[in-house]
Amino acid sequence: MAMASRRLSVLCTFFLFFLAVFLLCLSSSCTLVDAKKKETKGVVTARKEDVKYIKCGVCEEIVKQLSRQVKKKRDKISPKKLTEFQIIETAENICNMKREEGDWILWLDIVEQGDKLKVVEQQAEGECNTECRTIERACQEVMGDYDTDVAEFLYKPGAQRAGLSKLLCKDLSKACVGKVPPVPTDREPGEAFTPKPTKDAEMERLMRSMSDMPGAGGMKMYSREDLTNNPDLVGGGPEVSDDDDDDDNDSDDDLRESKSTTAVGKSPQDSKVQKVLDVVSQIGIETGRLLQSAKQQVDRTAAQLSDWWYGKNPSSKSSTASKSKTKSRSGSSSYEL
Repeated sequence: MAMASRRLSVLCTFFLFFLAVFLLCLSSSCTLVDAKKKETKGVVTARKEDVKYIKCGVCEEIVKQLSRQVKKKRDKISPKKLTEFQIIETAENICNMKREEGDWILWLDIVEQGDKLKVVEQQAEGECNTECRTIERACQEVMGDYDTDVAEFLYKPGAQRAGLSKLLCKDLSKACVGKVPPVPTDREPGEAFTPKPTKDAEMERLMRSMSDMPGAGGMKMYSREDLTNNPDLVGGGPEVSDDDDDDDNDSDDDLRESKSTTAVGKSPQDSKVQKVLDVVSQIGIETGRLLQSAKQQVDRTAAQLSDWWYGKNPSSKSSTASKSKTKSRSGSSSYEL
């Protein structure tokens, strides 16, 4: 009876999980499309020449984040023990902004202080522009192939943050060895830190948290501005019809109408589109929350099944052993009698 109830619980959990995934794909608050689609925005790249000025500061931030995240994971599964594989996974993704472990990069800003560049934590998550990509590049250069060495250190009992800083920033990466060169006086200042809208930040965090879920890895997220400026992104692009001439005439009329509307102000159609986007955005957030809760339920159920499965064999073995011991004792006693 207990086994049947467990199976029913697992089936219900997986049903809710896939239902949440389906609803999230339908809602598309920021419209999920294929990752192979090219974005119309220009590609933001890192300033490689700035990496050497911030590498030590970024290394210290990596140490801080690794210590915090590993501790958080340990507290979450306590009294169970965090495995070395789980720590390696954290170290591997610490510089990956597509994963939860790399969220911290979005909270940092590069600030000019005299002839130095400092990495400063901000009060809110920011837009990822050139400086964000530069910090990401510095993080990747610092970590290199040292994720396993870092994980082995963190796995040891009593590992301290100071010891990790010495290991990664001095012994392995050499990021904090030697004197940092002064920043050239003719260096062009970086862009100002731009806080990200709360709804966009929340949705992107949900996307990163479900990046390893089935069906969500090959998706791309677009902001409301992208959708408004590029309506072809919705639904995978414009549809092609057979009546090319009629479509061309209609598009010309629409273009003239849009130009006249722009000269006067926003049309009622624009306000309707805005309302639809607001509604869809709210649906997406609620669906994301549902998906996250479903994921947590799946994790709990999997943990219960794992405990039950691995707890069953030792008990059965012990019961078998106790039975065999009882039989042997009874046999020996009967022989003595």
